[in-house]
Amino acid sequence: MKFKAFFITLVILISSVFFIPQSSAASKGWRYWGYFQAAPGVTKWTAAMTGPTVDIADGAVEGWSFVFSSDDVPSLAPAVKPNFATICAGVKSDKDTKRIGLVIEYGSKAWAPKGESPRKTITTCVRTAKTSQGIDVLGQVTKIRAASSGLICGLSGYPAKECGLEIATPKSLSKK
Repeated sequence: MKFKAFFITLVILISSVFFIPQSSAASKGWRYWGYFQAAPGVTKWTAAMTGPTVDIADGAVEGWSFVFSSDDVPSLAPAVKPNFATICAGVKSDKDTKRIGLVIEYGSKAWAPKGESPRKTITTCVRTAKTSQGIDVLGQVTKIRAASSGLICGLSGYPAKECGLEIATPKSLSKK
């Protein structure tokens, strides 16, 4: 139920990002953990339209990216391509588990919280129970901090305290 609330919060967050009046769109936006997916055989990220409590198939790739987005600046999918064959090379399949590629990208210093630095990108293959959902896969690799709504706030302690914060558009992303 918490992750149903996460989805509702995410939809509200995305809606507010895309429907900001033009006058304020260039000056502010949101930094948050964006969730992306690639189904088996797909090598392009798709922004997840649900929370991470959905079933995922063997051969899928899950992506998390600490992003900044606004009406003028789109959310950025992880730079690492969701290539399951590459990410899970050498991890053999078996009948009792499924393999999921996972990419966690900590974003840019340009929108990092003050006093914090993005961590190194994690790219790994997770062997997990056939019943595992996206949140289970993520939790096998990193510590998750979530709001009571279910919104993912921090991964591996990054960011340390905030959760889906509205900030001024970083100068490096402002349109010239």
